[in-house]
Amino acid sequence: PTYKCGCEGFLCCPWSRCCGMGELRPRTVWLGHPEKREQRYPRNVLFNQFKYFFNLYFLLLACSQFVNELRLGALYTYWVPLGVVLFITILREAVDEIRCYFRDKEVNSQIYSKLSTRGEDSVVTKVSIGQILKKPLNQRVPADMIFLRTSERNGSCFLRTDQLDGETDWKLRLPVACTQRLPTAGDLLQIRSYVYAEEPNIDIHNFIGTFTREDGDHPVNESLSIENTLWASTVVASGTVVGVVIYTGRELRSVMNTSNPRNKVGLFDLEVNCLTKILFGALVVVSMVMVALQHFAGRWYLQILRFLLLLSHIVPISLRVNLDMGKMVFSWMIKKDSKIPGTVVRASTIPEQLGRISYLLTDKTGQQSAQRTLTQNEMVFRRLHLGTVAYGMDSMDEVQSHVFSAYTQVSPAHDHPASRVPAATKVRKTISSRVHEAVKAIALVHNVTPVYESNGVTDQAEAEQHYEDTCRVYQASSPDEVSLVQWTESVGLTLVGRDQSSIQLRTPTGQILNFTILQIFPFTYESKRMGIIVRDESTGEITFYMKGADVVMAGIVQYNDWLEEECGNMAREGLRVLVVSKKSLTEEQYQDFEARYVQAKLSVHDRSLKVATVMESLEMEMELLCLTGVEDQLQTDVRPTLETLRNAGIKVWMLTGDKLETATCTAKNAHLITRSQDIHIFRPVTTRGEAHLELNAFRRKHDCALVISGDSLEVCLKYYEYEFMELACQCPAVVCCRCAPTQKAQIVRLLQERTGKLTCAVGDGGNDVSMIQEADCGVGVEGKEGKQASLAADFSVTQFKHLGRLLMVHGRNSYKRSAALSQFVIHRSLCISTMQTVFSSVFFFASVPLYQGFLIIGYSTVYTMFPVFSLVLDKDVKSEVAMLYPELYKDLLKGRPLSYKTFLIWVLISIYQGSILMYGAMLLFDSEFVHIVAISFTSLILTELLMVALTIQTWHWLMIVGELLSLACYIASLVFLHAFIDVYFIATVSFLWKVTVITLVSCLPLYILKYLRRRFSPPSYSKLTT
Repeated sequence: PTYKCGCEGFLCCPWSRCCGMGELRPRTVWLGHPEKREQRYPRNVLFNQFKYFFNLYFLLLACSQFVNELRLGALYTYWVPLGVVLFITILREAVDEIRCYFRDKEVNSQIYSKLSTRGEDSVVTKVSIGQILKKPLNQRVPADMIFLRTSERNGSCFLRTDQLDGETDWKLRLPVACTQRLPTAGDLLQIRSYVYAEEPNIDIHNFIGTFTREDGDHPVNESLSIENTLWASTVVASGTVVGVVIYTGRELRSVMNTSNPRNKVGLFDLEVNCLTKILFGALVVVSMVMVALQHFAGRWYLQILRFLLLLSHIVPISLRVNLDMGKMVFSWMIKKDSKIPGTVVRASTIPEQLGRISYLLTDKTGQQSAQRTLTQNEMVFRRLHLGTVAYGMDSMDEVQSHVFSAYTQVSPAHDHPASRVPAATKVRKTISSRVHEAVKAIALVHNVTPVYESNGVTDQAEAEQHYEDTCRVYQASSPDEVSLVQWTESVGLTLVGRDQSSIQLRTPTGQILNFTILQIFPFTYESKRMGIIVRDESTGEITFYMKGADVVMAGIVQYNDWLEEECGNMAREGLRVLVVSKKSLTEEQYQDFEARYVQAKLSVHDRSLKVATVMESLEMEMELLCLTGVEDQLQTDVRPTLETLRNAGIKVWMLTGDKLETATCTAKNAHLITRSQDIHIFRPVTTRGEAHLELNAFRRKHDCALVISGDSLEVCLKYYEYEFMELACQCPAVVCCRCAPTQKAQIVRLLQERTGKLTCAVGDGGNDVSMIQEADCGVGVEGKEGKQASLAADFSVTQFKHLGRLLMVHGRNSYKRSAALSQFVIHRSLCISTMQTVFSSVFFFASVPLYQGFLIIGYSTVYTMFPVFSLVLDKDVKSEVAMLYPELYKDLLKGRPLSYKTFLIWVLISIYQGSILMYGAMLLFDSEFVHIVAISFTSLILTELLMVALTIQTWHWLMIVGELLSLACYIASLVFLHAFIDVYFIATVSFLWKVTVITLVSCLPLYILKYLRRRFSPPSYSKLTT
């Protein structure tokens, strides 16, 4: 498949017309006849550079020097700085692009097995429509395909779709019937057949198509639906599958559910851009004033242009390049941090965004057998509750002994477990039989199938015949069910076999119990329960077992006084609670039920209502057996990380594709919703009126976490977008379940528009890519398989807990350092511009440059570059303190490090220092003009070095090196600057004392003010550093 822009399986080109996309149409795909589709990705590098006000302004300045009337000096004084700035900026972007290219190449070089005309498998790295591919177990599907064949004996396979739709439940898929009946896979290329597929669209849950075989006497037509598809980004969970490719590239369902990535520009860059526009406005005003004071004499418009060029340093050309280099340093620091190993920075343009996040939107789910965003996808059975007694993880051995005793102490004449219980005390007997009944019910009421695979020692057939434990793998649509069956195995009752009509259990003694499946009632989101009717082959007893959510089971089981309370207790611990019950049926009762059930299913009108009525007659007065509590284990340190984020003033929203109960349990388990917090579960709404009533009910609640489903969310956003977002933003936590990928991106976009705050999206699956690309900062959690989210993200981490350090330490430092660096570069430029303004005003407003040639270039580069740039190493507190006191992060959310107030303070400092340096030099110079240049320029360099020292809060050895190196460079260069500076004059005592006095007058008051401020109004962080 064609992948692009660091986004596995996702084409990231907004130029659909350029890519040859055209109109999306239905197509006929002939099996084994590939067709190619080329796609291109235009990119305009220079446009991206000159769309910034900065670079466009300096390009115009440099071009103006070709006009003789406007030339102020050598051409290199304007073109060299512009060239250096563009070179460094383009080089940084080129590095990002080259890394992106190699990441894409690595993904695109994956090898796929294709059926060839000779009937053998051939290896391909590029996938085309019409190719027939073979995908083994645990392989990711590379393109949208129609399912033709499977190696599974039952003629079906399971798919893991969590990367596509966020659901952890596996999906059952069926091959095309006539191709599944073919003797071998190679025969697919011998038949004349084709697939008619609908036009590519965004709907991942539906598909319409037909399969036609034409080489027989009569054409064979089969209708195709979603059950016959293998969408890209899903994983084969059972057997080996063969399919024909129908969609690739931008036509993939997963790609169409992904919004086009935008070129992210940080809020900090926009703020700096705004400040430079203010500086440009100031430049125009000063130039106009200078000409106005000449009474607009002569060719005054040329004078205005000359002053615009002369004072152009008011807008610092080195600001962009300093910030870009700073961002590269911040990115390098993140990657080299040993506390967050494996972290990758894919977008080096926005590290300072991490320091101002107000909303964190995280996914819950992710790929199976890999990391999830918050959870590990390891379901662990935690508790069995029988009402009078509960068994936790530390007392499972008691359950095991009860099960063992139920099957071991047997009289030879009896086979039924009820008679196997020892004649001990009545209580003992009751508990033992109740535990055994509960375990047996859990081992029977499910949709789990044991599958046997060869392990190198035992082949598949032998393993299946002898129920080999080491070769057995459980397959099911839900990981919850697998954990329950694994638990019954651990306590002695093992599921060893299952097909469409029977279940086999193995007892602790090795005896096989056979049960015939009479009816299965699958789980649905509406019913919230599943049931099974089985007949015990040894006794002939018919039993109806049912398990489900407590809200529906409470009305089905017999009256009891503990169900509601214990369900609440277990739910508060973040456990997923299932209520298990049973009902014994006589043969007559079952036959009566079956007759009515079959009749109801055959009815054409009101079928679902009639079936529900028949089921209700069975679902009443059931015996409550037990409660089960299963925990979806969290990743390491998720709870403290979320606590840190909350204390830092960041609101956390969970957007997941999982069902409501699962999402709510995870939110409680992760302490996203605290135990003391009320939860408002938004009722399902379908109309405007229902949404209005539910929003009013929600409005009356205060400090309450919100849980809402994707369908209800869509209705609310359609009719009451503003009202819903206003209420949701006031909640301490929000959980959105059953969210489609495009809905996740929509929520991010609405948060940005409604609040104006920065958002960060965290996810690990292909279904999170839209959200990650839409957010101001996208963070991908990299798992063991499937890197869509991590490749599409701006930052990639290996564990969710690393997010705390990424924001609290690196985000905070990057933002504060960028703010200090930008304001200091502005100060440096304003200082020299103020001196030029004073100089021109004293000499009758002449548009003559004060400093020329290398002096003007050296000032912004070798003389001050190293110490100013060393501010990227500055920090106010140690990283351990920043992690310990996340409240420090909260201060940054107001944007105080770079604001109009701080900008104005630096402007006033620049005007003060520039005026002192220029007036002082003119006051103290002897007779020659060249002495003014020597005194003022030397004082300017020393002032800048001292101001850097004043700004620094924590010294680093490289800062000292930078200061000394800059001073040494200036002193050494004086030998070559005799055209601008009198070398003999600077060696005199007169020069030294004048420079010293001027520098002290410009800097000493600021040092005193800094001391007084820290003494009487210290910042919050200073109390933690002492």
